[in-house]
Amino acid sequence: MLMNDSSFHFKQFIVRQDKCAMKVGTDAVLLGSWVSRHELNSVKTILDIGTGTGIIAMMLAQKSEAKIDAIDIDDNAVMQAKDNVNASIWKDKISIHKISLQDYSKEADQKFDLIISNPPYFDETFKPAEEGRNKARHTDNLSFEDLADGVRILLSEHGKFYVILPLTEGTIFIEKMRVEGLFLNEIMRVKSRKEKPEKRLMMQFSFHKTEVITTELFIHEDDNAYSEAYIEMTKDYYL
Repeated sequence: MLMNDSSFHFKQFIVRQDKCAMKVGTDAVLLGSWVSRHELNSVKTILDIGTGTGIIAMMLAQKSEAKIDAIDIDDNAVMQAKDNVNASIWKDKISIHKISLQDYSKEADQKFDLIISNPPYFDETFKPAEEGRNKARHTDNLSFEDLADGVRILLSEHGKFYVILPLTEGTIFIEKMRVEGLFLNEIMRVKSRKEKPEKRLMMQFSFHKTEVITTELFIHEDDNAYSEAYIEMTKDYYL
């Protein structure tokens, strides 16, 4: 991956981020890479909730033949995602929509084989002054209840939902999903280093209750180099 102030260069696409409040971060790269390691041959339809720059939509377009719909409520994010997708080789298979999940779940006329989200999760009273960043980082516009309800409505019977959240919020979200009849099937516990506490939970849910598969990933070695496991996971994307 090559980076400057306004863009990230991956192996098969470029993510420009000069218009978007939320820049490309480790969470998006982690989630897109993790999901891409799963079997995607049978996936025909994908929904990316809160697409931002469009990075995850393009990561999954690289690894599947699915038709991808990506939604966001922020004008600048939608503009940025459209620009990034139109500059990629997957512009015919990714559609960007300016719409909330709450409205989309009422209007959509299809179910999705795979739904993915790197959602807002901050619920504190303090909010950053910049409105776009506020929308992207805080749950005011997309509560965990609304996210779980939207997934319930839009996910196909045998579909999978993937999400990344911090430890505390992820634990809360598992219960929100259970209330909607969606069960945790797989979880990857992400640490910055092996000896550190968990930083993120990457989770897969479906309508079918199974034994939960649990794995662990630490991003850095003690010398601050990327771990072999992280390099392996992201190797199809990073230069």
